[in-house]
Amino acid sequence: MAEPAKKVAQQTEERLENLADTIRAKFDKVTEGTFRDRIKEGRFAERAEPGADEARPGTERKHD
Repeated sequence: MAEPAKKVAQQTEERLENLADTIRAKFDKVTEGTFRDRIKEGRFAERAEPGADEARPGTERKHD
């Protein structure tokens, strides 16, 4: 690869990394204190449906 092409590729890579960081930061700002935090804190883990862990009738495995 020619030197100018390498330079352009490097600049593009740096710009994309900066863009990704910016997008990540903005997303975190928008979602702060919302659904993401509730999941991280485990608020939905406590709301299991009654009997959710029980097997449904007729779903038992047949053993050989």
